[in-house]
Amino acid sequence: MELFGQMMHIPMLLSSIIQAAARHYGDVEIVSRRVEGDVHRYDYEDCHVRCKQVAQALINRGIGSGDRVGTLAWNGYRHMELYYGVSGIGAVCHTINPRLFPEQIAYIINHGEDRYVFFDATFAALIEQIAPQCPNVEKWVMLCSEDALPRDFPVPLESYEVLIEERAPDFVWPSFDEERAAILCYTSGTTGDPKGVLYSHRSLTLMAYASALPDALCLSTTDTLAPVVPMFHVNAWGMPFSAPLVGAKLVFPGAKLDGESLSTLFAEEGVTMSAGVPTVWLAFVEHLARTGKRCSTLQRVIVGGAACPPSLAASFKNFGIRSVHGWGMTETSPLGTVCTPSRGCSKKTPQERLLTESKQGRAVPGIELKTVGPDGAELPRDGRTSGELLVRGHWVLERYFGASASALSGGWFATGDVATIDENGFLHITDRSKDVIKSGGEWISSIALENIAISHPEIEAVACIGRAHLKWDERPILIAVLKEGSALSVEDVLEFFAGKVAKWWLPDDVKFVKSLPLTPTGKINKLALRQQFGHVEEQTIAQTCNPSGARQVTN
Repeated sequence: MELFGQMMHIPMLLSSIIQAAARHYGDVEIVSRRVEGDVHRYDYEDCHVRCKQVAQALINRGIGSGDRVGTLAWNGYRHMELYYGVSGIGAVCHTINPRLFPEQIAYIINHGEDRYVFFDATFAALIEQIAPQCPNVEKWVMLCSEDALPRDFPVPLESYEVLIEERAPDFVWPSFDEERAAILCYTSGTTGDPKGVLYSHRSLTLMAYASALPDALCLSTTDTLAPVVPMFHVNAWGMPFSAPLVGAKLVFPGAKLDGESLSTLFAEEGVTMSAGVPTVWLAFVEHLARTGKRCSTLQRVIVGGAACPPSLAASFKNFGIRSVHGWGMTETSPLGTVCTPSRGCSKKTPQERLLTESKQGRAVPGIELKTVGPDGAELPRDGRTSGELLVRGHWVLERYFGASASALSGGWFATGDVATIDENGFLHITDRSKDVIKSGGEWISSIALENIAISHPEIEAVACIGRAHLKWDERPILIAVLKEGSALSVEDVLEFFAGKVAKWWLPDDVKFVKSLPLTPTGKINKLALRQQFGHVEEQTIAQTCNPSGARQVTN
């Protein structure tokens, strides 16, 4: 006979997080740089009141269970109010990436069947462009006061502040099934139409609890947290949920994510912890190095979304800031791994510790990882054998929004990453499966070549792609942005690789550009680079590589 536990069952709902924050950390600040140009301040108690006003306003206008409500907004207090106000009534907060192409944004709004769309004033021109393509949107709401609404705007608008001005002091958050949908995010869609990932209250609540653990993001009420990763990018990696869970002070940077703006904000607000993608942090440390400024309170930064170059980690260390590698994706909500030291790390040599710190880390509780070979068999956890990375867990996607078929194979989700896992469970992403370069039947890691190139003091940014080759299938080439005043040549860059990689790994060429294209989530857009530079150059130098590894150049 099965015997079940006799404990209370209280649904895990996001509304309970902001309600508890108001009760236990009511006077802890939430600071936001607004698009209006000023700084807004209030606390968790104020936030909770306004979240309930959002909820009541939407109910009064007929928004109910399962209805999708879109947002096109930067990181700020109003966006956070929508997170909780929308999901708290059983509706779905649909965060939309404004950096996508207008056609993709219209597709996402229509595919998500959004009834209302809330947007920051900076996106007014975008709304004017896409509104005619979104006939099913009933209301466009600008996140502003009544007097800030644009005059003679071709799309009927409503002010957010007017919408929620009705007080709801007696409003009580409804209780419902924790498996109900809460947040909808779409992938960036660089290789096709964006796909929706629909998170539940249960999955996001569990991830919030796990992310706050000491060996994860290590959050507490003594922290001042500044999510630099956008709230439209996988819920700012869950920090709008994990921060109020522990009562951490929140600092929202708004639209200004340049190095100067971030360093000033961090210093003014005493930020202790932040999180963002490498492209943002490279600009941040470059600003610190150029100006001689320091962020005395900043203790650690989470680097995710792409591999953290060792040179970036070294720069942070020079400024007394600890960089912590993490890995995840839209389909994992996104937290999958965090690279925090294991018990035996103190016994390792400095070089061994550096090698461990360069990895993406161990799976947080609630997530399982494995790598498999071409035959689907699990590979050994030896830190050397690489294969396709699979993941499963409490907050991992089962199927895409609107899809009839599961996205899983044998209960696991295929990430598209190529990786190794060592005996202690540390994950090391060696490449994306689509970015690995196959030359003469052998694999070359684009990430490894990028990490070497970016460590050159005169290279500001770099990407490595495979260029089609008539003999070897693909050969690596570098696309590099030089620092101002640099006169580096192709030969100088290639010479920098001498002794660092096998000769047959040496890039065939270097292309110098003024800037690298970025995806809507701030990663380097390798698809665009492959389209521009990845074809055989029949009209120029034909390059081959002989079996001994010496480069040959023929006309």
